[in-house]
Amino acid sequence: MEVILMENIENLGSVGDKVNVKAGFARNYLVPQGKAKMATAENLAEFEARRVELEKAAAEALATAETRKQAIEALDVVEITARVGSEGKLFGSIGVGDVCDAIEAMGGDVQKSEVRMPEGALRVTGEHIVDIHLYTDVDTQVTVNIIGEE
Repeated sequence: MEVILMENIENLGSVGDKVNVKAGFARNYLVPQGKAKMATAENLAEFEARRVELEKAAAEALATAETRKQAIEALDVVEITARVGSEGKLFGSIGVGDVCDAIEAMGGDVQKSEVRMPEGALRVTGEHIVDIHLYTDVDTQVTVNIIGEE
């Protein structure tokens, strides 16, 4: 099924691209969320009329993401204190929400959905690198230092 993308979508395309996707993906996600429209002649004409507006919105979102990236990179090390056992293992774990709260406490602006922790929650003390995906092609990393308290 062919659709016209109304915004940048990672691993799919950018604004205005005409892409072929599975019918269920288009019907259940892209179209209801307003991320795409069916590629009919009528919708193509409507898109061409709104192209400048949509591209401007995408450029503004990219500029905002770049600004947020610089603010996050300005944070040297994000420190989180947690209770630990005698071997340096945490009682519990440090998850996405804890990392977001710590970054926001230091003045950064991050949503939970933007934090990437592919190996799961952090369970030991020390420094860990956490990836943050702010926008398509705008990624950064932050160092999280977990300090143990008995």
